[in-house]
Amino acid sequence: MHLTRRIWIQLAIFVVVSLVAISVMAFGYVKLPRLLGVGTYQVTVELPEAGGLYERANVTYRGTEVGQVKAVTLNDGEVDAVLALTSSIDIPSDLDAEVHSVSAVGEQYIALLPRDGSSAPLKNGDVITRDRSSVPPDINELLNATNRGLEAIPGDNLTTTVDEAYVALGGLGPELSRFIKGSTALAIDARANLDELTNVVDNVGPLLETQTDTSDSVQAWAANLAEVTQQLRDNDAAVRGVLEDGAPATEEVRALFDRLQPTLPVILSNLVAVGEVAVAYQPAIEQLLVLLPTGTEAIQAVSVANRNTKQDYKGAFLSFNLNLNLPSVCNTGFLPPQQQRAAAFEDYPDAPPGDIYCRVPQDSTLNVRGARNVPCLTRPGKRAPTAAMCESDEVYVPLNDGFNWKGDPNATVTGQAVPQPRTGTSPSAEAPAAAGAAPPAAPPPDIAVAKYDPATGTYIGPDGKVYTQSNLATDASKEQTWESMLIPPGS
Repeated sequence: MHLTRRIWIQLAIFVVVSLVAISVMAFGYVKLPRLLGVGTYQVTVELPEAGGLYERANVTYRGTEVGQVKAVTLNDGEVDAVLALTSSIDIPSDLDAEVHSVSAVGEQYIALLPRDGSSAPLKNGDVITRDRSSVPPDINELLNATNRGLEAIPGDNLTTTVDEAYVALGGLGPELSRFIKGSTALAIDARANLDELTNVVDNVGPLLETQTDTSDSVQAWAANLAEVTQQLRDNDAAVRGVLEDGAPATEEVRALFDRLQPTLPVILSNLVAVGEVAVAYQPAIEQLLVLLPTGTEAIQAVSVANRNTKQDYKGAFLSFNLNLNLPSVCNTGFLPPQQQRAAAFEDYPDAPPGDIYCRVPQDSTLNVRGARNVPCLTRPGKRAPTAAMCESDEVYVPLNDGFNWKGDPNATVTGQAVPQPRTGTSPSAEAPAAAGAAPPAAPPPDIAVAKYDPATGTYIGPDGKVYTQSNLATDASKEQTWESMLIPPGS
């Protein structure tokens, strides 16, 4: 047969294309060199069972294919898988070999997971022992267990569960998506803060121990919380009323404070001072509250005679025996009459300096409830007329016994020496007058006021002597006028 030149060229092109295709198939797809053992080395993996592994299955390292399973054989009740690994890839010898499935229907492969990436690489003939290998559970047993579990669930209940799950989750796709995204972000943040989370887990023990130690308190708190919750439930209507009417009430309170804004700060500042006094006098206030019911009973007892009656007024269980001047009025410590301000004058003249009170001994029968016997609450057992004396170490000193009044109890006119408060020690002697000092000026004449006996006309003068004014007696022969009462005795 005579072939033309054109045919020979076509045959040559066909042969070249065929050789290229066969080479690509043999070396690229079939990987003929690997089948012939060129560029590979063999490693044996001891497995407890085959686990569905088959020849020509893939072998991966860090997710990359590095070889194939050359053979799967039995060896004294165990399974040995011979791996043909690529020589150009170094695989650490300290690793685990796990059999995994690409899908649920099979396609098993071996994944090589290194424990120490810096260990020596595998070499031809190495063996990965059984304690370093694992296989997935048998899919048949897993399906059987799942089937038995589903059979244990009553069909009606399962249907109810599915229906209720649909009712609960139906239409919540966007929310579930956000939840999953949030969980993913939380997991990413937790991974980024792994050291801190590990520290929390390692040191959470003492905190949990404190919770264990205070379990009784926690239980009591939970019980009290349950009681409060029960009360809220029982009074649900009232709580709802408070919540509904709370806003208008709050608005009214705000408006009230706005109206009181000019004066409220002043009142509050004054209440602070009152509060301090109340704190200091708390025992006295408590005693007053204790005695208040008894005092109320005593006051109400006055009208017992007229209780539950329709008759005319019967009277009251009350004695009006006033016992005037028993004991006598205390004048010591007060201004004399000529220095006293009339009751009609409220602002003038100015009040004299110092404290004015009955300055007689504290055990005197005169004005026993006077200021001098006020108990000092901050100094138990001490009594003093002023708060300053209560808080200090001063000792109360009377002017006189109260029965020797000379018309000037404060000695402001006559120059009489006034005892000074003591600080718990004996008072020091008065300092002598400076040499050459001018004598004190003569005091102005005083106006004496004294009580007299209307039967005899006798009285005690400012000098302590007894005088008799005959025309003051009740049997005086001459008519008494107010002018004659101003004439000095003997005139």
